[in-house]
Amino acid sequence: MDQLGGPHEVPHTLHGGTLSNRKLIAAAGIALTSALALTACTPPTPGANSSANAATSINVSWNQAFYSYNNNTDYGNAVANTNPVYMSNDRIAYYDKDLKIAQNPSFGKYEKVSDSPLKVKITFADTATWSDGTPVTAADAILKWASASGNYNTTKSEQDDDGNVAANTGNDVFFNSSDPGFALIKDFPEVSADGKSVTFTYSAPFVDWEILAMDPAGVPAHVVAKRALGTTDPAAANQALIDAFKNKDNAALSKISNVYNNDFNFKKTPADKELLVGSGPYTITDIAEEQYLTLEKNPNYKGSHVPSIGKVTIRITPDPQASVQALQNGEVLVTQPQATADILKQLQGMSNINVLTQNGGTYEHVDLVFKNGGPFDPAKYGGDAAKALKVRQAFLQTIPRQKIVDNIIKPLNPTAELRNSFTRVPEDKAAYAAVTAANGIQATYGGGSNIDKAKALLAEAGVTNPTVRVMYAQNNTRRQQEFQLMQESAQAAGFTVQDVSSKDWGQLLKKTETYDASLFGWQSQSTGVSESIANYETGGQNNYGKYSDPQVDKLLDELKVTTDTARQTEILASVEKQLADDAFGITIFQFPEVTGISKKVQGVSSIPLSPNYFWNFWEWKVS
Repeated sequence: MDQLGGPHEVPHTLHGGTLSNRKLIAAAGIALTSALALTACTPPTPGANSSANAATSINVSWNQAFYSYNNNTDYGNAVANTNPVYMSNDRIAYYDKDLKIAQNPSFGKYEKVSDSPLKVKITFADTATWSDGTPVTAADAILKWASASGNYNTTKSEQDDDGNVAANTGNDVFFNSSDPGFALIKDFPEVSADGKSVTFTYSAPFVDWEILAMDPAGVPAHVVAKRALGTTDPAAANQALIDAFKNKDNAALSKISNVYNNDFNFKKTPADKELLVGSGPYTITDIAEEQYLTLEKNPNYKGSHVPSIGKVTIRITPDPQASVQALQNGEVLVTQPQATADILKQLQGMSNINVLTQNGGTYEHVDLVFKNGGPFDPAKYGGDAAKALKVRQAFLQTIPRQKIVDNIIKPLNPTAELRNSFTRVPEDKAAYAAVTAANGIQATYGGGSNIDKAKALLAEAGVTNPTVRVMYAQNNTRRQQEFQLMQESAQAAGFTVQDVSSKDWGQLLKKTETYDASLFGWQSQSTGVSESIANYETGGQNNYGKYSDPQVDKLLDELKVTTDTARQTEILASVEKQLADDAFGITIFQFPEVTGISKKVQGVSSIPLSPNYFWNFWEWKVS
């Protein structure tokens, strides 16, 4: 699913499941500072002259700090979290450099055992082991499915400013996670006698079942059950968790959901190290808030993705200039800063650096809030939906899409163009052409900055000087520039535009009472056609603006079960046409991506999906 932004900017996938949670993988924020101030918390730089030291410990750079180990929750679904989680947890399959699905049998296998009904069997390998020595079992897959299926929720809850949801009490159950694919699995799955296999039966066909099966285990079930139910023996804890879901024991599930939602949210090393138990080649050993995150080889790892580098420290460097300077100085060996023409030029001028350029998997966009009592909410006008629609349309007419591309993106990529689709990437040429021809975005809004049209729409609505609060990454230089252009244009049309940006913007997107429009990037976690569903369906995990349209919901439900590619494109075109007609928001551009790699490290490349340049970390080698 989409996640909040990626390396260049900002926030999940979520990954609500298939890319349903594509939650905005938050594109990491770009700091305003012009230089990186190294503090006492900063990890030591591997010795430049010590090949032995360099081979066992390296630093790399990312632009947003880690804040949750459970990237399957609505709160944790961001690239900043997904990358370290990818390194510290194994999976049955992953995307290779060509975005083809590569299998990892040392962790397990999946197979479709029936088409009607759709049945998928997951089997964990004997070598699939948690870092505390506990085997990975069916309980882990059941926890990931059940928490995101919605089947067990009996109430709703809201996140606080720290991302935590209110604790459930008594028999109240709420899991802060959702996935349209898992929601199609209504019946409790079949578990093998040895507990290593689990078979899921879908209530309807699901087009992206394989994407769900690629990564079937989330946070460790035995740790969750121990913390929630007090069961210390891992095998007994797993069984207690399975029984709680199977029997719908709401008293137990209430406690389990509390642990699942909140216990894995932390910005520094937790006192209880069981919260860092993982199944992958590395284990997170040290987290300094807003400074760095260190991973070390997992001594209990039995899989095939054994890395040659003993320790990897991800230094948090929001400022792209500072990250490039750190690369030049040998303080980090890899960086993927927010791309600008100056940053690219500097990287290309370094003799000891290899530079990769490509379009990334993130796209910039503006979303509007439909239910917060603000200028785009019919409730603001006594329930007058037509008036609210005209105000939304007027605001979108002012967004200077072409000017943003010309002034900010083209200096880096002279061939950059507007992105005119909510769901299809420009590289998917046939589908993109078909969808954009039908959705009306270009025909309706063109390059934006249509001040006269915006004024006319406000006049038709009878609304004068509406105030729009815009949320974006406060420490992101490019976003600041975009906001300034947006503010200038909208105010010329009669809007009052307020800056309510925050460095914690991604964690605040659920707090819609604080803003009316958001500016950020969505990054894909998969190639699944259902990836965008959570962004637009009623109640979707990534539908922060609380948009709701019955026709869109109906089409998205059809999309989940449609395998014919031509019909998939037709459905997406119809969905996007409705989004455009309802003035849901507007797309702007596809992110240009630049990766700087020291010639001291080999095997590093990047893919346009999360986990970006970390996709094959086990193949990295340092000379």
